Amino acid sequence: MRSRLAARSARLVLASVAVAALAATTTACGPEEVTDSGSSAAPSVVATDGSEKGAGSDKSDDSAGDKSSAGGSDSSGSNDTSDSAGGDKSGYGQVCGANDLEFTVTSESQAGGYYLVAAKAKSGITCTLEENTPVVSFGSDAENFASPVGQGGADPIKLSGSAVAYTGISPKTTNSDGGVEFENVILSTTEGDPNPAEIQLPDTATVDKPIVTNWSTDSSETIPVIV
Repeated sequence: MRSRLAARSARLVLASVAVAALAATTTACGPEEVTDSGSSAAPSVVATDGSEKGAGSDKSDDSAGDKSSAGGSDSSGSNDTSDSAGGDKSGYGQVCGANDLEFTVTSESQAGGYYLVAAKAKSGITCTLEENTPVVSFGSDAENFASPVGQGGADPIKLSGSAVAYTGISPKTTNSDGGVEFENVILSTTEGDPNPAEIQLPDTATVDKPIVTNWSTDSSETIPVIV
């Protein structure tokens, strides 16, 4: 802006020198030229005051910068508070979903062979197994869903830290040679569990009319048998 005003001022000065004789006959335009010249001169006069105005501008910028940084600090502080609050609340006092738990599966020999599943809450999570029996299936076919046998049973079970809940799964309860082989079992803590866990088995299971026990804090209560 200043460069344009300076150029315009220079043109006005040259014009006034070149047409000095016409200045008197163009008094209607004179004031405009004087005004323009005055306005264009203002920056040169202000050039002396530039430090003041420049300082004012710098102060404004600094102020804006300070506010911006303050705002950034507030924003990050707010986020930190939110994250901290979320960290304090998340994972505590909730119903256990399969994705809240870590599972360990071992192959056991009692009762013709079964799988013992141990479930622990993931680090930082405290949750409750409110439904006593897990939903267990081998694949998605209805015939390969495990039927509950009602054994075991502490209800509900609170999981946190080193606390463990157990369930026993027998993949085959028939005496026939038939069955379908699976390397994984799918476990949900509730029927509406949106994130069931797919757990790798320690060996390949032959599945035919599987059964599952209730959750228990005592692994000896979870040897699945048909009563």
